[in-house]
Amino acid sequence: MIRVAFVIGKYPPDQRKLREDVAKRYSSAEVEVGILSVPCEPFGELLPAEVQQVAPFFHQAFAQAQKEGYDAVVPLGALDLGVEGGRSLVDIPVIAPYHAALHVASQVGDRFGVISYTAESTVKARMMTRHYGMEHFIAGYADSGTWLREMADKKAQMTESFIAAARKLIDVDGAEVIIPRGISQCPVHIDPDWLSDQLGVPVVECIGAPIRLAAMLAGLKLKHSRKRWPKSKSIPKMPGMPEI
Repeated sequence: MIRVAFVIGKYPPDQRKLREDVAKRYSSAEVEVGILSVPCEPFGELLPAEVQQVAPFFHQAFAQAQKEGYDAVVPLGALDLGVEGGRSLVDIPVIAPYHAALHVASQVGDRFGVISYTAESTVKARMMTRHYGMEHFIAGYADSGTWLREMADKKAQMTESFIAAARKLIDVDGAEVIIPRGISQCPVHIDPDWLSDQLGVPVVECIGAPIRLAAMLAGLKLKHSRKRWPKSKSIPKMPGMPEI
């Protein structure tokens, strides 16, 4: 049994359960998905300063996952929180959700349509895609026009807007794969299998893709290169986190 830890921040209880349930759906006879927590709140707006501030919490959660015997670890969300530093801290695969989705998408198509929450969050999508060297795969960017805190109350409106944006990316811009860059759109509030049927193209989302990629790397006994990520000797102790 390969064990993959999924690290989740603070959410209202009903929203937290939604995300836990979606992650656990990617368990199988060979893969067990477990949940770890960090005491920071991604349910708010994470701007560049906040993204850097929360990284140490995720670093300690990655170390906790390793201590508890997990074979790989994935942080929730498409911001790939704490991944770069975390790979220097632990000896298990630390998988970046958006990066994973881009690479999985490249196996099922050559042109991607990336849909974020809002026009403002599309800026981050462009920057991250450029950082990962995957811009040449992008047919276009779009957004559903619905911010994270509004999605539970505006699910029908968000779904309609998301589908309209995806159809334009497919029909006008030539996208062959849709990547929901924002897990609260899909797979949390929109089922990816249903969405793929509606759109007629693969939908690669940022919970299932990284969890299953993490399990695959662990199964192949592959770890991050120490040439690229030299091993750090210290793990930060963050308030509210367990002792490692």
